Amino acid sequence: MKLQFLGTGAGIPAKSRNVTAIALKLLEEKGSIWLFDCGEATQHQILYTNIKPRRIDKIFITHLHGDHIYGLPGFLSSRSFQGGETTLTVYGPKGIHEYIRVSLAVSQTYLKYDLNIVEIEEGTIFEDDDFIVEAKILEHGVTSYGYRIIEKDRPGKLNTDKLLQYGIKPGPIYKRIKDGENLTLDDGTIINSQEFLGTAIKGRIITILGDTRTCSATEVLAKEAKVLVHEATFSKEESSIATEYYHSTTVQAADTAKKAKVDCLLLTHISARYDQSLTEQLLQEARVIFPNTYIAEDFAEFEI
Repeated sequence: MKLQFLGTGAGIPAKSRNVTAIALKLLEEKGSIWLFDCGEATQHQILYTNIKPRRIDKIFITHLHGDHIYGLPGFLSSRSFQGGETTLTVYGPKGIHEYIRVSLAVSQTYLKYDLNIVEIEEGTIFEDDDFIVEAKILEHGVTSYGYRIIEKDRPGKLNTDKLLQYGIKPGPIYKRIKDGENLTLDDGTIINSQEFLGTAIKGRIITILGDTRTCSATEVLAKEAKVLVHEATFSKEESSIATEYYHSTTVQAADTAKKAKVDCLLLTHISARYDQSLTEQLLQEARVIFPNTYIAEDFAEFEI
C-alpha cells in the first residue's frame, strides 16, 4: 500500500507544485488504484509515474473547488482512450454528478466503460471484503469531506509446518484455510482453520482530508491512523488568514495529528507563496509539535 502525490499545491498550479491529486496504490491488496481529487492536469502528472489510468477504479472528490476537480473530465476521457474498460466509480459531494454530466455532454465525450457517480453524505460510503471508507464533513467555504480508509483485519500467518504435520501438502487447500474456511479431510479429520493461523494482522487506517479549518471532524477521522494527509496552506504566522479562508496552518495540522495519535503526518496543499527555500521552515514549524511530519512534494511516494 502506497500513497503517491500527483499534485501538492493550493489554488493554482505553480512551477514546483501542481494542484491537488493523490493516488492510493492498492496493487497488492486489490490490484487497483484509488484517486483522491483530480485537479487540473492530473493526467499530465500521471505520465511521469508508473500509474496506469485503467487501474484507477475509484475516485474520491473532497469538494468542488476547481483546483480539486478541473482535471476530472480530461482524465475520464483519456482513461477511455487508453484502454480502460472496467467500471469506474466517482464519489463526491452533491453537484459532482451534474459537473461530470455537463462536461462530458458538451464536449461530446463517450466513454467505453461504465461510469458510476455517487453523491455522498456523511457515514460509510463504501465497503467490501477488504476496506471500509467513511466520510465526514469538514469546515470549509463549500461542502468539503474528509475520508477515513479502514483496511479490515487480515488473517494471521499460516502455520505451514503444522499443516505438514497433519499431512496437508501445499496447494489450493492452503488458501481456503488462510481464508478461514473449516475443512473435512478424506479421512474424516476436521480442520479448524483458526488452529493453523497466527494472530490476525491489524488493518491500517489512512485519513485523507479535503480543505478545512481546524475542526473536531478532523480529529475524529484521523484517530489512530497510520497516515494522516492534512492540508497546510499557510504557515503558523498566518493563522488569521487561514481562518478567514477556511484553511489550516502547519501547526494546526500537527496539533490534530498529535491529538489523534497518528503515526505519520503528510502535509500538502501548500500555498504558492512558499517557494522551496521556505518549505523547510514550514516543515520545522510542524515538527516542533509532531516530529514525524513530512511535506509532500509532487510525485513523492510514501509506503504505508
